[in-house]
Amino acid sequence: QVHLVESGGGLVRPGDALRLSCVVSGRTGLGTAMGWFRQAPGKEREFVAAINWNDGRTIYDDSARGRFAIFRDSDNTGALQMNNLRPEDTSMYYCALKSMDFYSDRPDAYDYWGQGTQVTVSS
Repeated sequence: QVHLVESGGGLVRPGDALRLSCVVSGRTGLGTAMGWFRQAPGKEREFVAAINWNDGRTIYDDSARGRFAIFRDSDNTGALQMNNLRPEDTSMYYCALKSMDFYSDRPDAYDYWGQGTQVTVSS
């Protein structure tokens, strides 16, 4: 059984930063790729960023590129550094794990999901 637990969300002001973490348990390593997605009430889940573990390649949604960074924080933890946060970044953020193949920006390509951590950006 694989479990993903996100943490690090909170209420911040525009321009602030947050670091989200995703701890993976129940297996060795972090699979082949990790993605971060977000979903606001009444909206579809949308892609934020993803990373291939074997070569470190990353992809970002246009809204995140230049402000967010996805990386491996430890043997069993992935992270998403979010800088210069905006009100439109307010959402529930989810990490997801692929057990094979390369990263993807499609939610249905991921095998395991966490329960999410809320990020609220408001003045």
